[in-house]
Amino acid sequence: MRPRTCAIAIALAATGLALPLTAHASEPTEPPPLTSDFNGDGYADLAVGVPSGTVGGKAKAGYVSVVFGGEYGPGPHGVRRITQATVEVPGTPEAGDRFGSAVTTAYVNGDRYADLVIGAPGEDIDAKADAGSVTVLYGTGDGFATANTAARGDAAGAAYGNALVAADFTGDKAVDLAIGAKDKVVFNAAPAAAKTGLAMDDRFGGRAPVMTTGDFDDNGIPELAVAFYTQSQPYTQSHVQLFRYDKPDEPDKPDEFDGGFALTWSSDNSAANALATGDFNGDGLDDLALGNCREIADENIDDPCGPEETAKGGGIHIHYGDGDGLVWQGQTLNQDTPGVPGVAEQGDDFGNALTSADFDGDGKDDLIAGAPGEAIGSAARAGSVTVLKGGAKGVLDADGSARAVSYQQNSPGILGVAQKDDAFGAALATGDHNGDGRPDLSVAAPGENASAGGVWDLPGGAAGGSVITPNSLGLPVSSDPLAYGAVLGR
Repeated sequence: MRPRTCAIAIALAATGLALPLTAHASEPTEPPPLTSDFNGDGYADLAVGVPSGTVGGKAKAGYVSVVFGGEYGPGPHGVRRITQATVEVPGTPEAGDRFGSAVTTAYVNGDRYADLVIGAPGEDIDAKADAGSVTVLYGTGDGFATANTAARGDAAGAAYGNALVAADFTGDKAVDLAIGAKDKVVFNAAPAAAKTGLAMDDRFGGRAPVMTTGDFDDNGIPELAVAFYTQSQPYTQSHVQLFRYDKPDEPDKPDEFDGGFALTWSSDNSAANALATGDFNGDGLDDLALGNCREIADENIDDPCGPEETAKGGGIHIHYGDGDGLVWQGQTLNQDTPGVPGVAEQGDDFGNALTSADFDGDGKDDLIAGAPGEAIGSAARAGSVTVLKGGAKGVLDADGSARAVSYQQNSPGILGVAQKDDAFGAALATGDHNGDGRPDLSVAAPGENASAGGVWDLPGGAAGGSVITPNSLGLPVSSDPLAYGAVLGR
C-alpha cells in the first residue's frame, strides 16, 4: 500500500453545481485501506481536532473528538472526547496547550488497531513555554489503550506538533513521524520514545509547515513534502520541497539519526496552503497537488504554480510523477477553468484544503478541493467543496477542461443552509466510515453555528449523509467558540 497522507489548511470554498460524477463501476476495484479504524470493527473512524476547546475551565487547552464509524456512518456509533485529562494521555490540560492542533493516524505498533497521533504546540515542557509535544494514543478493541509522548519541544516557543505526518520514511517497515515545529521539521523514527532528529529547517514566517508524503520517485519508500513561506522585508522566500531519508553509511551504529533527510526537489518562489498526494492519472505513480498555490516573491523566474492568471481566487497546481520524481510542468486550474463550477474571485481560497480518494473505483484518484472563502449568494465566506475527477490525462482532460462537481450547504442533499462565515470546506478527510467498500468524504465547516463548528459526511463523495456537531454528539458547550472541525485527522 502506497502511503497517502494529505495535509490541509483552513480555507474558504467554491460555489455552484455541476453534473454528478459518472461512476465507471458499481463497486470499487478494491476496498480502500482502513487507515483510521481505532477499535478494529472494520469501519473507518473520524478524528476531529478542536485546539480552541476549553477543558476543565482551561481556555484553548484543546481536545480531540473521535467519532466512531459504523453501518450508518460517523455519529450514531459512539464518540470519545480525548483530552490531556483522559486517563491514558500524558500531561495535564493547561490554558493555551492547543492539544489537537494537528492530528494524524497510523498503525504505529503494528497491530490491527489504528493509533492516534496528536500535536499540542502550546504545551509547556519543564520551564519552556510553548515548547510543544506530540502524543501517540494506541487503539484497542474498546477504543484506546495506552499512550506515550513521542516528542517534546527543545526550547521555549519551539511549538512541536503544529503539523504531523506519518510514513515509513526509513524503509524499515515501521512507522516514522515527521513533526512540524517553529522554523523546522523534526523526525522521530521510534514513536514509542521521545527521541527526535532534525529533518529540515528554514524560515516559516511564523506559520506551521504544510506537509504530506508520497513515493514520488517510485523507489518504494515515501518522501516528505514540505510547503512553507516567509514574506517580510528584506527577506521573501517560498518553497515546496521534497526530502528523502538517506540511510547512514554505517547502519550498525547505535545512533539511529546518523542518517538524515536530503533535499531532492524544490519548487522555489511558490507557496501552497495545502498539499495532497494521489495517482490522478492512474499510471501507478504518485502525484503532488499544491492547493491555493500562488507566486509571492518578486524574482523574475518561471512561475512554478503555472500561469499567473490561474492563481486568481486560489489556484491548484499538480506535479505528476514520472518514475524518477516529479515533473516540473504539470496542470494548473482554478474556478475559471472549463468544467470547474463557480467563478474565480479574490478571497475564494480555492484549494486551501485538499485531499484525494478514488470515489468511483476506476483506478484514478479524484482530487477534492475546499474553498472556505467562497461566497454563496450574499453569504460571504460560506464556503464550498469541489470534487475534481481523475482521468487518463490527470485532473484535466487533453483539452484542458475538468470534470467536477461542487457542493455547498445550499446544494440539494446537503444538510443546513449556507451562512456568512461558515467556512464549509475548511478541512477535508476521507475514509470508509459506513463499510460499503467506498471512501466517504468528510467536510468541515468550523464557522457553523457561530463558530461552534460541524463536520458533514458525504458517502462516496456525493450529496447525502449526515452532519455532526458538538451539540449532536453531546460535547460540552464552551463560552468560547469551539471551532469543531478546524482540524481533521487521517
